[in-house]
Amino acid sequence: MSGSTDPNSEELYIGVMSGTSLDGVDSALVDLSGKPKLERTHFLPYPESLKAALLALHVPGPDELARSARLGVELATLYAAAVERLLQNDLRPERIRAIGCHGQTVRHRPAEGYTLQLGNPALLAERSGITVVADFRSRDIAAGGQGAPLVPAFHAACFRDPRVHRVVLNIGGIANLTDLPLEGAITGFDTGPGNVLLDAWAREHIGKDFDPGGAFAGGGQVVPVLLEAALADSYFARSAPKSTGRDHFNLSWLRSLGVGRYGAQDVQATLAELTARTIADAILRCCDGASEVFVCGGGVHNTDLQRRLHAALPGRMIASTEVLGIHPDWVESMAFAWLAQRALKGEPGSLPEVTGAAGQRVLGAIYRA
Repeated sequence: MSGSTDPNSEELYIGVMSGTSLDGVDSALVDLSGKPKLERTHFLPYPESLKAALLALHVPGPDELARSARLGVELATLYAAAVERLLQNDLRPERIRAIGCHGQTVRHRPAEGYTLQLGNPALLAERSGITVVADFRSRDIAAGGQGAPLVPAFHAACFRDPRVHRVVLNIGGIANLTDLPLEGAITGFDTGPGNVLLDAWAREHIGKDFDPGGAFAGGGQVVPVLLEAALADSYFARSAPKSTGRDHFNLSWLRSLGVGRYGAQDVQATLAELTARTIADAILRCCDGASEVFVCGGGVHNTDLQRRLHAALPGRMIASTEVLGIHPDWVESMAFAWLAQRALKGEPGSLPEVTGAAGQRVLGAIYRA
């Protein structure tokens, strides 16, 4: 690892992210003494039992309070294990300024004034011996915002270029974009489903957690009537600021469109087209003049989805954020390391133009080691 070994001169932070896809824990060690520099990474997959329990908690059920609390403890234990493996026995916890931990979202309902991310940050601070910053969304929601997406400020810090109008596109479970114009306000919002429906349908019909490379979707045919029914959802026409999640886009939503009458592979193809189309429509409608689109998140590895994006956005350069120096798998976890640094310094981490909050806010609750 590069950098000084003097603890007083270091700005080492860890970002811990577990997103809508429910695949596991991304942890990234980031040097924030200057331009964010990725030092180390580690991915720790979720045990199947944890994934199943989290999925079950996304819908109303019995004993939710106790189940949530127990899962928070289990998640914190897993986060601590991910941090321990990231440190690799050669980096003392005392050298890390803080862990920025997003937690696992199980409810996101900003219209009702709340969002809920599980993770028990107090336990994570105890287990790791490192200060933890968590609960990043609540303050923005308290200020009238959506509480999401929170990564556009980091995208701006890393990827904005005064010479070219760019869009940064994150395709996780939910897809979101950040518009980085040459001048003026940075904007961004959730465009709709990214991988969440694709993964759910793949799990049900090919027995895998996702569709590797989009091969299953690529072998199907788009069902126009199903695509039009999906595109008619009011979320897509809604003006930003806006955010969404599994609360809205899930298998129940999909089944309400009558998918049972179509072949499973054709449904998968239609869902891939839905993701690509809604992303492209959002860019064309809201990012006028953008000539470059840089993609991060799990969707960057879906060859079929990337092909559909290129077809839907002709004339625009579409590439991975790796071209700009940050591997697409680690942008989000790096963002929460960056947000943790902002919190410790008392600096705002939100963009009210993105979330709709009354103003900039310092995000995150701090649990001192």
